[in-house]
Amino acid sequence: MTRGTERHGGRRGRGGAFRLLALALTTALGLVVGGVEASSADAASVCAGRPAKTVKFATGELRVYRTRDYACATAVATKPGKQRPMSVQIQPRGGRPVADSGSFTQRAGPVTVHALNRCVRASGTISGRTGTTSWILC
Repeated sequence: MTRGTERHGGRRGRGGAFRLLALALTTALGLVVGGVEASSADAASVCAGRPAKTVKFATGELRVYRTRDYACATAVATKPGKQRPMSVQIQPRGGRPVADSGSFTQRAGPVTVHALNRCVRASGTISGRTGTTSWILC
């Protein structure tokens, strides 16, 4: 027997297999995160689905995305950098609004609602300037 199998009571490889799995998952996660961060801020999206509406306003833009069942919104600053007050809200017709607000450097959100066969409206605010949609995705 080799020295490694004696130390672990003859069961060699269990710890190594877990380490390999952890390494593989870490590498895969790094590629996914790195892939998102490596692309430009305009092309990167934190919402699933396809772009449905973009509303530009003085300090940023409100982006609404749609999948078959869900709608998602983010408010993205035109000039990311220092922390400033930001918020984003999305509401399905007949439902409660979902919001994210606070001090952020780049974006507020994402916020997602179930919107199968429902209209939604969204709004985003960055440094006191707001962009809104009417009822969309109807």
